[in-house]
Amino acid sequence: MTPEKKYELITRNLQEVLGEEEILNILKERDLKLYWGTAPTGKPHIGYFVPMSKIADFLSAGVEVTVLLADIHAFLDNMKAPLELVNHRTKYYEVLINTVLESIGVPIDKLKFVVGSTYQLTKEYNMDNYRLCATVTEHDAKKAGLLYPGLQALDEEYLKVDAQFGGVDQRKIFVFAEKYLPHLGYKNRAHLMNPMVPGLAGSKMSSSDPDSKIDLLDDEATVTRKLKKAFCEEGNVTDNGVLSFIKSVLFPLGSLNGQTPKFVINRPEKFGGEAIYTDYQSLEDDFREKNVHPGDLKNSASEAINKLLDPIRKKWASDPELSKLTSRAYPDPGSKITKKKESKKHNQPPKGSNTPTELPVDVSRIDVRVAKIIKAENHPKNPKSYVSTVDVGDASGNPRTVVSGLASHIPLEQLQGRHVVAVCNLKPARLQGIESSAMLLAASSSDGQLELLDPPEGSEIGEQVIWKGYGCAKRDSEILNPKQKVFDQVAESLRVNEEGVAVFKDVPFETSKGVVTVKTLKEGTIR
Repeated sequence: MTPEKKYELITRNLQEVLGEEEILNILKERDLKLYWGTAPTGKPHIGYFVPMSKIADFLSAGVEVTVLLADIHAFLDNMKAPLELVNHRTKYYEVLINTVLESIGVPIDKLKFVVGSTYQLTKEYNMDNYRLCATVTEHDAKKAGLLYPGLQALDEEYLKVDAQFGGVDQRKIFVFAEKYLPHLGYKNRAHLMNPMVPGLAGSKMSSSDPDSKIDLLDDEATVTRKLKKAFCEEGNVTDNGVLSFIKSVLFPLGSLNGQTPKFVINRPEKFGGEAIYTDYQSLEDDFREKNVHPGDLKNSASEAINKLLDPIRKKWASDPELSKLTSRAYPDPGSKITKKKESKKHNQPPKGSNTPTELPVDVSRIDVRVAKIIKAENHPKNPKSYVSTVDVGDASGNPRTVVSGLASHIPLEQLQGRHVVAVCNLKPARLQGIESSAMLLAASSSDGQLELLDPPEGSEIGEQVIWKGYGCAKRDSEILNPKQKVFDQVAESLRVNEEGVAVFKDVPFETSKGVVTVKTLKEGTIR
């Protein structure tokens, strides 16, 4: 391949590239060196084929690809897994990613894996981190996400690469790296960004719903069943995870090694018969014009996905050691290591201990309910706050007064009659001279955007929000002592995930009608 051809393959289907000229200059002299990082936490699902399809492009173009298995980051991810589990998951990720790339049929002689702790715990790396912290402005640190961007920037230097690959959602981190690495005497790297691709379930379903995530080891029948439940509205091409997967994964993989991609719609003759598409745009156009039915698209996507997964499933089925690795990395809830983890998570002593059992510090003590704002007014003393009359479903039938600092973020008219999510067992407090008896939960992003949480449509006022595996507080059983800061500790694990679903440690907020979401914000914190 000529440098120009390599550049075309390296950058195709990306949303943005920072440092195009530098990449071309390097390719005229030698092959590019690039890294992609992932934290070994939950089981990799079919969404991993999105970055894998680009990594396949990189390897086909002769790029030296380093996959960073960020075990330190995985351990620090809300301390959800002990190091023993993280170590097993790190190995699981390496084997699975290797298997995925082998199944695609790309050369992997220039692929290597690096475990983050092999250099992130060294004296040199930590000294550079301290130097970086002393250099970065508070504004830039908050803008990019505080500690994590600095560590990710240093990875570029310590992995000795020319470029970093990630999603366009990491753009602020990449810009941060370009600004601050030279402050330490290190060179700038190029940054290649994938577009954000919706999940197969689409925005209508929770990413934490087992039926909305296709595991890379799911059997054929399970894949077919889950695809049937995927959100795929007729004629909708802008919010369609099935189409997005076909565009971002199936067509690019089908065109590797100079092949002509092909996606086949299989359907009975009376509905048009078989249709073969060799380019994505034609398929999208036909779906938009309703020439392709959602059911036929999902059935055909299911067949294509099962072909992708079949080599991975066969390798796992033929090697008992891989099944053992899976069990060690993701043990059943009743296993010893999981019980040890749960004991720590709930601040409970292990079985046989003489230490008195303490109440858990988690969402099982937080009384969160679906509520309705009956009326909202400007605070008489503070222009940044609202005073709302809120029905939280108390047995008395009386609404509560709630003071919230939302005036700088949400227009007053948008609060009138709005259904919200409220914490109802905090101790009442006087805020700017008015007693507030509950707290409305809102999500905020790193760029300062703020939005209230939205309970699922049809949820009853006063219905409690639950978290599977944790439950919810017994109504009116405990008023949280502010000195113990129970809610503050729980709030450290409250966030909005990449699909706009409110979660506690990846477990979604739920009512009987579905999951709690934030319609206008993704990936943020909740307070």
